[in-house]
Amino acid sequence: MIFIAFVSVYLTIRTRFFQVSSFVYILRNTFGRMFDRSSNQSKERITPFQATTTSLAGTVGMGNMAGVATALSIGGPGAIFWMWVLAFFGMITKMAEVTIGVHYRDVDENGHTHGGPMYYINKALGWKSLAVLFSIGVTINCFFSSSLLQAHTVGRAFNASYGISPYLVTGVMAIVTATVAIGGVRRIGRFCEALVPFMTVMYLAGGLVILIANASQLSSVIGEIFRFSLAPAPAVGGFTGAAVLSAIQMGMARGMLSNEAGLGTAPMVHANAETSHPFRQGLWGAAEVFIDTTVVCTITAFIILSSGVLANGNTGIEMLLDAFATYYSPELTNAFISIAILTFCLSTQIGFFVYFETAVVSLFGENVFRYVKWVYFLPGVVFAGIINVDQLWALANISVAASALPNLVALLILSGVFMTLMKDYLSGENRFATASTDASKQYVRMANQ
Repeated sequence: MIFIAFVSVYLTIRTRFFQVSSFVYILRNTFGRMFDRSSNQSKERITPFQATTTSLAGTVGMGNMAGVATALSIGGPGAIFWMWVLAFFGMITKMAEVTIGVHYRDVDENGHTHGGPMYYINKALGWKSLAVLFSIGVTINCFFSSSLLQAHTVGRAFNASYGISPYLVTGVMAIVTATVAIGGVRRIGRFCEALVPFMTVMYLAGGLVILIANASQLSSVIGEIFRFSLAPAPAVGGFTGAAVLSAIQMGMARGMLSNEAGLGTAPMVHANAETSHPFRQGLWGAAEVFIDTTVVCTITAFIILSSGVLANGNTGIEMLLDAFATYYSPELTNAFISIAILTFCLSTQIGFFVYFETAVVSLFGENVFRYVKWVYFLPGVVFAGIINVDQLWALANISVAASALPNLVALLILSGVFMTLMKDYLSGENRFATASTDASKQYVRMANQ
């Protein structure tokens, strides 16, 4: 976490705080052009917006709901300030890794595009062993964080709310995920393009209604966030209080795991985007962090803090349920949160399949992946009945570290490449408006460009 913060601050300084000076430019050239289509788009590629929604599918999940609630229960209101800090600097980190990922992507003989840290680590640095370590970490993380734990969360939630067997719920979820995922990145992109905006707007709309009702509390909420960022939060009711160090640790951890800036996941999706320049796609990386953390996570935090449920002593999803129940009926709250959990976890499972495919293909090739891809859908069903998943989360965190460290090292070393691409695009020269590089790292132009 410290290394991620260091790399993020370093890149921000090198770009002269681009996320501040060009914030409007970022939004105008991402969401302002999200329905743009290339006239010569490859059949094997997805649009920049589809790449972004697929990447957001992997990040906007339970962490934006239960994760934020847990951060508040342990770190207090001040944790949100540190979550914002890491998101602020993380905008540049994700922009850099997406830009570099698109720049060094590969196109195989079948026209399939592959990219991500394992490709730029191997191609630009020649460190094959580090690239393999990254791919192994991603593969393990996909099994634990996505395939198993996301399905397990949905299964337990519907079992607790409606008495439905978790095996039935996770089985249906596996079928839906497989139906979408085996259609390839184009089908995944189209699915996420429809689901992610819907589920995000639905959740934000439901939350905004509560915030409007609690408008008189918002000024004090903001005050608490800043006041307890550098001062201990006192115990109130069931909330046992929080030290400053806990606020920093929980806030930065939530920011890191929520938007995944620096973890190397986003480049694997964005490498499949049809784009005119690597840096142009990198702008979407910055926009992702803003939406995921600054908007969605912040809404969750404000809902909880303005509702006064932090003092109830609950944590995780139970705390969020308490917050929604202060305005909505218990039945509506239960249904709303159940749908939110289902859509958020389903989208995460589908988004992570792209990471899984990229990692396995880089390790063993496409022929092996054709057979092992079915294994991705099984863990959630097989382990649906287990209750304690703390050890599984610990394993998932280790796998995240195994993949994040190689990526961060590569970002530091390749920061000069990122700056060159950034200046090239912003100057209008577009000398590097290419799709991939060959084995000798020479820039080559795709046949369809």
